[in-house]
Formats: sequence, structure tokens, C-alpha cells
Amino acid sequence: MPRLFISADHGLAVIYFLQTDLLPTLLNAGVEVVLLTDDALIEGINARFGRPGLIVDGLRFKQCRAYYNDEKPAMQYWLDFLRRAGGSYRINLGAVEAYRDQVKFEATGSRRAAFPLMEAALHGVRSSRWAREKLVGLQSRFTANIYGDLFEKYQPDMIVAATPGWRLDRYLLRESAARGIPNTTVIVGWDNPSSYNVPGARMDFATCWSEIQRDELALGSDWNPAQVNIGGIPSYDGYFKHTWQMPRADYFRLHGLDPDRKLIAYAASFITFSPNIQNIEALTRLVAGDELAEPSQLLVRLHPNHFADIPRFAAERERVRQLVREVPHTHLIEPVPLGGELGYYSGEDMDEKSSMMAHADVFTTVYSTMVVEAACHGAPVVAVTIDHEYGWEEKDKFYLPLTEIGHWPTHERFCKSGAGQVATTPAELRDALNHALTHPDAYAPARAKFLADEVTFTDGGAGKRTGEYLLSIL
Repeated sequence: MPRLFISADHGLAVIYFLQTDLLPTLLNAGVEVVLLTDDALIEGINARFGRPGLIVDGLRFKQCRAYYNDEKPAMQYWLDFLRRAGGSYRINLGAVEAYRDQVKFEATGSRRAAFPLMEAALHGVRSSRWAREKLVGLQSRFTANIYGDLFEKYQPDMIVAATPGWRLDRYLLRESAARGIPNTTVIVGWDNPSSYNVPGARMDFATCWSEIQRDELALGSDWNPAQVNIGGIPSYDGYFKHTWQMPRADYFRLHGLDPDRKLIAYAASFITFSPNIQNIEALTRLVAGDELAEPSQLLVRLHPNHFADIPRFAAERERVRQLVREVPHTHLIEPVPLGGELGYYSGEDMDEKSSMMAHADVFTTVYSTMVVEAACHGAPVVAVTIDHEYGWEEKDKFYLPLTEIGHWPTHERFCKSGAGQVATTPAELRDALNHALTHPDAYAPARAKFLADEVTFTDGGAGKRTGEYLLSIL
């Protein structure tokens, strides 16, 4: 019986593998699957998804971090920096340029002293395929023996991971490569191939959303296009099949929404680089002041990072909660935690997310992946990019104004597609919302093309299709 290791090291990966037809496709074909995930989730996953042929075991995050911290941590840090920011100049590097700027701004002590040398090395990696290949080889020096007992116990025929070693999965993939076992990655995030570049281990195959992503992998980090499959995005199958969508009356009742008011939804995004509070305050003023073309209400969804143990994120979370208490016609959604170290990046509230987008008269965010998800639901989209007055209270933390990110790869594609509007000031936001409220179908043709370009398949069959691809290479 063939056997796969699947690494689900993130909440989005748990959705990708467990809440789609991908896993059943593998199991029904007689493949035994060993799903590796956060140790704290094993019992719950077994209870909810357990079936013959599925084994759930731990990813051992604590051991991975201990190895990172104990085994030449400075060298591992800079190798990770070069890996993440070292994509070829042949692709749009706007997203990783911001990461480079953040590292430079926040560096202290020995890191600050080393940065000019590492910046020169980064230019070399971006300029040369040979240098990028050498970087993958250098990273393999840090191959631990964290999973040796699992490899011996299960003897997998292939590893499937949610990234090509861009996170802690790199240690699993390096051990696999050292044993001569094929490594395959699935791309779970819209911006992943443009926000993270060189693989963290030797890789053999990939499956991604679209021709756009395949080009980013091939041109940015030297993947052989023949070894990159286009399978769509299984996590969105439930959107296209309306699996999670609640009836409008039930959804409005759940959140105490007024059925006689239009619904403006806002999903917080990009909070690693910029506050969102200025966007939310502008929306609350428009709604509470009845400045829109029709009486409206606002539903705000906090970002998973708002619940991280980081003071500036927590402070914004509390400010939003206060606004919701004080401002009429303003409501709040807090994402549901998955548990363990995967935190609030969760598949536990897909019904909530799907219903919010399906029933929003206008969906707003910065440029998050949810512009694609909203397009799956046919919702008019406005990207809100109002700059904060001064950025973060902590002046030692990197801040990037929202008006400066329109050139990032996924953001630029949204803007050029004409699938929605962009608002950079409160006045532009008012005009964009009013246009969307009074002309809800104005961007529908462009939105449909944007969706087809970005996800390729809109038939709800990406999970089965991707599972069949994995079977074909297995």
C-alpha cells in the first residue's frame, strides 16, 4: 500500500487537506495518509475526520524551534532571510522588498552590522540561478534528526507539504530529501509564490492555483514548469458549492444585523505592516453618519494576528471592540481559534466567512486574499488603503503606508483587473461605496475574469483534481 506524509503546519493547510475532497480522493484510491500537524490537534482531528487509512501524528514544532535556536542560529537566520527575499529579478519582488526593508529597519546589534553584507549577498542570489541553487544546498547543512523515528516507522513514499520549506516544515522536507524521498508542495495561499521565494529544501513537484502562480514559481525560484501542476485551490471548493453558506435571514439574526440596512463588510488585513484602525474608523463614520447612498451597517472581521501576543496588534483589537460598543450600526466578528500553535488561522468558521461575503452588499478589505474569496461569492469589492496618520506607537517597529503597496504582485493584479475599486481617502471610500451600492453589477464581468485568472477552476472540483494529480506522481 503506498503511503504519504502530509504536512499541515498552518490553519489554511488544515482546511486545504481536511475540508475538501483531496484527502478522500487519496484514501479512496487505497493510499495510506499520515497527516502531520500540531501535536495539540491530533485528538480533535481524529475525532472529527478519522477514518481507515488516515493516521494523525505530530509535527514537533517545539523540537524544530529548539534546533533553530541551538544550532548556529545566526547562520540559520540569514539563510532564511536570503531564502525568503531571494527570488529572481525576473518577477515582481514588491512584497519581499517590504520584508527586506522591515528586516533592515528593525535590525539591532550584530544583525545591523551584518546587514550591508547580507544585502550584497541578496543581490547575488536574486541575480543568479546558480546562487539560488547553492542557497538550497547550504540550507541542507541544517538537516536535523527530528523525524527519524517517523520515517523508520511509516516508510513514506512521498512527502506533501503546504510550503516548499518556507516555514518549519523545512526540517521535515530536508530529512526527506536526505533519505531520497520525493518532496511535493501544494500552494495554499494566493500570495505565497510572490511573498516567499527560494525553497527551504530540495523539492520535486508542486501544484498551484493558476498559470500566474506557475510562472512565479518558474521565473522567481527556478521550478521546472513541467513539474508544476495547475490544480486550482481546493479550499475554495466549498465556496463554489455553497457548502458553508447560511441563509441570509439566519446570518443576520446571528449577528443582530438589521435586515433593512445594506451590509458593508470589512476584513482586517496587512496588520503586520500597518494599522487598520484608520480604515475601520472611516467606515464607521460613513455608516453612523448616514453618509452613504442607502442606510447601511458595518460588520468588521478582525485578523488572526489581532490575537497574537504582540502589544500593538492587541491594542488595535481592543480599540475596534470599543468602536463597536460605541458606534451605532457597527458589529464585530472574531475568528474562531483552531487550537494549539495554529491559533486563529482556522477552518473552524468557514460558514461564518462564506456567509459574510455572500450576504455583504459591499465587501471591503486592504488587498487581502479575501478579495479573491469575495469574488467567489460575487460580492462587489473595495480595497481600502487609507494611510494612518503616524503608523505604530512603537517607533522601532517598521510601518508601511497602505497607499504604497499597490505595486505588490497580487495587489497590482487586482488593481489592473478592474474587478473592484481602490479607495485611498475617506472621500474616495464614500464615493466607491456609493457606486457599489447603486451599481452592484458594474464590475461583474471583470470580477469573473479576475477569478478565472487567479483560481483557474470554479467548478468546485479542485480538491478531487489535486488529489488525482498527487496520485499520478505517487
